[in-house]
Amino acid sequence: MIKKTLTTLLAVMFLAGTAAVISGCNTVEGAGKDIEKGGEAIKDKANEHK
Repeated sequence: MIKKTLTTLLAVMFLAGTAAVISGCNTVEGAGKDIEKGGEAIKDKANEHK
């Protein structure tokens, strides 16, 4: 009984961790793209004022 409960708990924890990592990658990628666009806008404004 305890072994089955522990196995189920570990499986659920593994799946939750995997889901968090997968969604985290997408979030970080999107944030990186947003930051890159912001940097390009700053660089363009700086080039206008040279």
